[in-house]
Amino acid sequence: MDIEFESVETIKQFQEQLLKNQLSYLQQRSPFYQAMFKEHGVNIKHIRKLEDLTMLPFTEKQSLQLYNDDFLCVPREDIIDFITTSGTLGDPVTFGCTENDLQRLAYNEAKSFACAGLKKGSVLQLMTTLDKRFMAGLAYWLGLRKLGVGVVRVGNGIPELQWDTIERLHPNAVMCVPSFILRLVEYAEQHNIDYRHSSIQKIIGIGEGLRNQDFSLNLLGQRIHDKWPEVELYATYSSTEMSATFSECPYGCGGHVHPELIIVEIIGEDGQPVPDGQPGEIVITTLGVEAMPLLRFRTGDIATKMVESCACGRNSYRLTPLIGRKNNMLKFKGTTIYPPAINDVLDNTDYIQNYVVVARTTSTGTDEVIVRVGLKPDVEVSANVVVKDLKDRFRARLRVAPQIEILPIDVIQQINFPAKSRKPIKFIDERVH
Repeated sequence: MDIEFESVETIKQFQEQLLKNQLSYLQQRSPFYQAMFKEHGVNIKHIRKLEDLTMLPFTEKQSLQLYNDDFLCVPREDIIDFITTSGTLGDPVTFGCTENDLQRLAYNEAKSFACAGLKKGSVLQLMTTLDKRFMAGLAYWLGLRKLGVGVVRVGNGIPELQWDTIERLHPNAVMCVPSFILRLVEYAEQHNIDYRHSSIQKIIGIGEGLRNQDFSLNLLGQRIHDKWPEVELYATYSSTEMSATFSECPYGCGGHVHPELIIVEIIGEDGQPVPDGQPGEIVITTLGVEAMPLLRFRTGDIATKMVESCACGRNSYRLTPLIGRKNNMLKFKGTTIYPPAINDVLDNTDYIQNYVVVARTTSTGTDEVIVRVGLKPDVEVSANVVVKDLKDRFRARLRVAPQIEILPIDVIQQINFPAKSRKPIKFIDERVH
């Protein structure tokens, strides 16, 4: 039986055995963790329970950047796929995968897609890249193959090609950045495509949230639902470092963990675990990774762990939608906000074509937020009217309003999609940290 449906105690004992195996592997194979254990006087035999993880130091992103090669636990000739992180929080980090690691990725994504209701015979249109050293696109493809799902590899962007593919091959699911769905809908409306009666039944989102902390649809999710109510919406959370995915089930109450692949802690500002149901930073320990396993890695992402059983029958814990990234938290006019909350307002504004949010440090040492927007070509109101309306929307949602600047669409497009980027750049942090 799938471990996710076993009792909470069984799942915990199962993870604790895998943790012991992982610690032994790190002590034998990892130059970085060998040095860490020695420096901090760690005896891995004392780590028996999940609660004992607090006896171990954290792994920081900076260590991955500075000592990248020391994390490798296998000979370089065993690496068959090279990957880098997106560099959202700094310089990209290189990861290598062995054959077993790729098989693990396939298993992870097969379980995640199955959680979202896909099965053998389903057809998914993949609107993400498989190139540019991107782990996610490769992982999705491997997982879909393992599950027996038909894959249409279209890649990102180009609404015309996406709709041509949908009309030719009739996939019943798509996977993409959720805000791109609004571009697809807009293109369909402009070209008289009856999208609401197309073959698409599911949209699986990556990279952007679709729900609030109470699991109701956020502004972006609601806008997609209002435009295309016939489709089911699923959100996912993953990263290169964790080599695992948290995917929603049809009940949409958080991303389910796969206990055989990852251990998650939620920590507070003091570095100690917070009570279940309270938000904090996600800390992960990978299980079963062969080339570059990680122990207590601080992701910088903020979310909440939900431990009650899900209506789908799974007893493994879930994560709420991300609140934001710890490093991106803004203290603005006495209010704490995260960029996703700003994005949510902008994604729900019909006359905005694209945007970028910039954070700076003022001369007094406080945070300043500038929102640069590109307006759709058919917008006929004055810039002053747009700025006032946007500020009203921000105050209604966030209680504060950032500075608004209107720029040409193509200027912001170049900022959103620089040549080397795999993901759209919507937040630029220029603050002095």
